[in-house]
Amino acid sequence: MDRRDFVRTTAAGMAAAATPAALAAQGEAGPAPVLGGPSIHLRRARPLCVADVSSIRHRNGGPESAIERAFRGITEGEDVLDAIVAGVNIPELDPAERGIGYGGLPNADGVVQLDSCLMHGPRRWAGGVAGIEGIRTPSLVAKAVAELTDHHLVVGQGAQDFARSLGFEVEDDLNTPASRELWLEWRRRVDPSHWLNPEDRLNGQSRMGEDTDPDTIGRRGVGHAPGGIPVRDLEHEARLQLFQEAGLAAGLSMVDDGLIDADSFWGTTSLEAISADGDICGVTTTSGLSWKIPGRAGDSPILGAGQYVDNGVGAAGSTGRGEANLYNCASFLIVENMRQGMSPKDAGMAALTRIKDNTVESRLLNERGLPSFDVRFFILNKAGEYAGVAMYGSGESMFAVCDENGAREEALEGLLDGSPRG
Repeated sequence: MDRRDFVRTTAAGMAAAATPAALAAQGEAGPAPVLGGPSIHLRRARPLCVADVSSIRHRNGGPESAIERAFRGITEGEDVLDAIVAGVNIPELDPAERGIGYGGLPNADGVVQLDSCLMHGPRRWAGGVAGIEGIRTPSLVAKAVAELTDHHLVVGQGAQDFARSLGFEVEDDLNTPASRELWLEWRRRVDPSHWLNPEDRLNGQSRMGEDTDPDTIGRRGVGHAPGGIPVRDLEHEARLQLFQEAGLAAGLSMVDDGLIDADSFWGTTSLEAISADGDICGVTTTSGLSWKIPGRAGDSPILGAGQYVDNGVGAAGSTGRGEANLYNCASFLIVENMRQGMSPKDAGMAALTRIKDNTVESRLLNERGLPSFDVRFFILNKAGEYAGVAMYGSGESMFAVCDENGAREEALEGLLDGSPRG
C-alpha cells in the first residue's frame, strides 16, 4: 500500500471509530487487575505493548483500556500506529483522566493546551503538535501532520487551524467542571491575597500576603530602548520568579492534599508497541505540567525527548519532568544505548543516571542533593524485551504491559531510593 492509499484507509478508519454509534456501543467494564512484577521482562513475546498506568486505568465507560485496545488492534492486523493511537484516544476523551486530553489540567490562565507526538518505525516518519487548544484528541492531529505534510511539528493557533481545516471539532473550552474547580483552587493557593477561600469569604476574612497575582504581573510592561530592545526591570523579573515558585508550591500542595494525583499533575500518557512482524511505533499525548506558563511545551511533542522510535532497535516513551528529558534527549539516548547492545532496563537506567548527573541547579535538588522530580521510561526492543524504569518509582510505582497473557500492571524499578521531595 502506498502512502496515498494508507492516508485514505487511515482517515476512513478514524471516521468509523469516532462515530456516535461506535462510541455508544462501548459498555462498562471493571477495573483492570493490578499485579506486581519485575520491571524487565526477558522472554521474547510479540505483539507487545508497554505504557504508563493511565493507559490501563482509564476506559471512559467502555470495555477496553488504551493498552488493551492497542493490543487487540495489532493482533487483528491493524497498522501498529493506527492501533496505539486508537488506544490513547480512550484516555484523551475520558474526563476523569486529568493529565491528557479533555479535562486535562489547564495552564496558569485556565486554558487547556495539549501536546502530542508519534513515530511510525517502519515508515520512518513522525508528527507532532504543541500548545493546541480546543481539540480533545491531539494525537489524531499529530498523526495527520505526519501523514499529510512534510512537517513534524505544528504549534499553537497554526495547529488548531490545521485541525479545523481537516474537519476536527474545535471547542471553546476543554475544561470540565472538575478541572476548572481545581484551577480555581490553585489560584487561591498561589495568590491568597486576591483569591479567597469560600469559607474565608463567608467569614469576612482575607489572608494578605505578597502580591503574586499572575494577571497583575502579566500586565506590567518592561519598556523598550530604541530598536525595540527590552529594558530589563529587575523588580518585575523578581515578581515573576516569585509567582512561578509560588505556583509550583501551590500545585504540589494540592498533590499532598490528595486533590490531584501525582501522575495527573505532571500529565502525559505514552504507549509503545511492537507487532508480530517486528514493526515498532510509539505515541505520547499530554496536557503538560499543570498550571504551566501559557505556551510552554515540554518533552512530549519533541522527537528524542519524550518519545523516540527506531524500527531496527526499539522504542522509548516517557512521563514526568519534561525539561529533564529535553535537556538530555533522554528517549533518543535510550534507543541509542539499546543500539549499542544494552538491555531495555540498562539503557533506561543509563539515561536516568545522565539526568541525575546533569541536574545541578539547587532549585531542582532535594535536601539530599538528588533530583527533586521524577521521570519514568517505558521501553521495548526489537526482540520483544521490555522495561519500566523511574528516577524514584515511589510515587507512580507501576507501569502497564499487554501481551498474549493479557493487560496488567508491573512494578517500575527506581534508580534512586526514597522520594524526590526528601
